[in-house]
Amino acid sequence: MKIGLVGYSGSGKSSLFSWLSGAKPDPAATHSSQSAMVSIPEPRIEALCKIYNPKKVAYAAMEIVDTPGLNRDHVGNVTKLAHLRESDYLVCVVPAFSGAKVDQEMQSFVEDMILADLEIATNRLQKISEQLKRHLPKDDLEKLRIEQETLELIQNRLESGSPLLAEEMNDEQYRATRSFRFLTEKRRMIFVNTGDDETDFEQYDKFASAKEPVLAASVGLELELEKTSPDEAKSFCEEMGLTLAGRDKIVRAIMDNSGQMVFLTAGDKEVRSWLMSKNGTALEAAGKIHSDFVKKFIRCEVIACDDLVRLGSEREVKAAGLNHRETKDYIVREGDVLLFHIAQ
Repeated sequence: MKIGLVGYSGSGKSSLFSWLSGAKPDPAATHSSQSAMVSIPEPRIEALCKIYNPKKVAYAAMEIVDTPGLNRDHVGNVTKLAHLRESDYLVCVVPAFSGAKVDQEMQSFVEDMILADLEIATNRLQKISEQLKRHLPKDDLEKLRIEQETLELIQNRLESGSPLLAEEMNDEQYRATRSFRFLTEKRRMIFVNTGDDETDFEQYDKFASAKEPVLAASVGLELELEKTSPDEAKSFCEEMGLTLAGRDKIVRAIMDNSGQMVFLTAGDKEVRSWLMSKNGTALEAAGKIHSDFVKKFIRCEVIACDDLVRLGSEREVKAAGLNHRETKDYIVREGDVLLFHIAQ
């Protein structure tokens, strides 16, 4: 899972990158992207370690990419936005200080994405037009025509200011255009970077929608207080009447909103959390561990982590009849502890 951070210069985007990843912004990456792996906080790992006393512990992680700050006059933004095309999910960082307005920032950002996608679609249509003048095999000709028709539909929608979303295409259309990785098709969320004295984060919920959830935090304050001890930070916030969002909460929220969840594996050799798509199958979970697990999958044993922690051992879980064996089509639930059986 690759999370792309995007925002206008001065939004605090790179500060958010530093806060979430612990990595300092690289001055050499001003005109390119910088990435870092961010571990997903998982409190259940500690409880499982008490049961198994494993030799190794590992946490699931997602990649966060800091992209170049956009210009509010839109100049050069098409080039800068190209760094986002490989991202699976977008976090749009907007400031809520110095007179900035969240809704205006987001509208401006959508306009930049539309312009970037429109350039891709228009350039490709010109090339297709040239290719169709040649003598081509029937199958190649048919593929080009499908691609052309789909891109023309996308172009028309973009020009009207209404991007065509992936879920609005049929399978044939999506296959013809998925390699372009249009920005307007990507799922995204809004991250509101507030002033240090903000006390009402819920006021920004009004900007949320089913397709654009909202998170809010004061990144500058969070970064500054990380330099102090937890007790000092708590004392300062109580004195000033402030509330910290907390890095762990934000990382988990980004994971959740991006359509990902955690499953676990546990034993005396290793306790580990893994990241996978929500509503994914046991076979997909097996593939996260090793490609051989997909080829040789027989079944998996499933225990809810909460049951395992509550009862204290696999033996007690099995005695209570709370474990179950599942086939490759089993829909994994968040927090499942899985044991895979594969052919030798």
